[in-house]
Amino acid sequence: NIKILEGYGQTETTCLISCNPVYGERKIGSVGLVFPYTDVRIATVSEDLKLEECATGQVGEILVRGPQVISGYCQPEKNKDLFVDGYIRTGDRGRLDEDGYLWITGRAKDLIIRGGHNIDPGMIEEALAHHPDVVVACAVGQPDAHAGEVPCAYVEVREGATVTTGELLTYAREHIAEQPARPVYVEIVTELPKTTVGKIYKPEIRTRAIERVFAGALEKSNINADIKVVAGTSSDFMVEVIVSKGVTQLTLCEILDHFTQPWVHLKK
Repeated sequence: NIKILEGYGQTETTCLISCNPVYGERKIGSVGLVFPYTDVRIATVSEDLKLEECATGQVGEILVRGPQVISGYCQPEKNKDLFVDGYIRTGDRGRLDEDGYLWITGRAKDLIIRGGHNIDPGMIEEALAHHPDVVVACAVGQPDAHAGEVPCAYVEVREGATVTTGELLTYAREHIAEQPARPVYVEIVTELPKTTVGKIYKPEIRTRAIERVFAGALEKSNINADIKVVAGTSSDFMVEVIVSKGVTQLTLCEILDHFTQPWVHLKK
């Protein structure tokens, strides 16, 4: 008999953005109504920081303005593209319904872009999580020579579960209506990497996926290589490909330049 009120906030907004009302209508799954003196917009943001307002119910990036929002980070480099028209870019995606309730749908940077088609990984994770043997699922994009990236998933299963990756792929195909969102690869892991507050740490999962795809592409050409993914100069990752002296740069280019993922050749 404990009433649960879902809410939403982040460190950069002094925690508070919205919450389901204590005495009003609670919409389970939403993060409630926006707090007083707080302005929330749902919009798409172009590369040149132009806003295009989303219609009611349409998913876009969540932008917040109010007295609780920080004026910026102490490190100037972190403030690049952080604000637009006086609103802070939360990095979250969501929608506002006809009653003004806010719904979170995922992280903007977690989007999987398959041949120009935006895929919300939450759709994949939710479908797999409904399988009786799955404890938690994490979906990310893995490099693909044709589509740029395609969805894959890593899952934790309950103790004693006998479900196979093939069965999970079939389950995903049957329960994900959007065909491009159906994962091409599923891996069962003992435990997904998590942050200190218990959230799944997706950068490490993306790293695993990139390393697996690059190593697989080279193995098909009988090239043994050490693959290491490191933080790049932008928000993307840089792939370090370490091979023996007998493998030329041209050979690597013929194999790896089909991927959009940036990479660099390092000799042993």
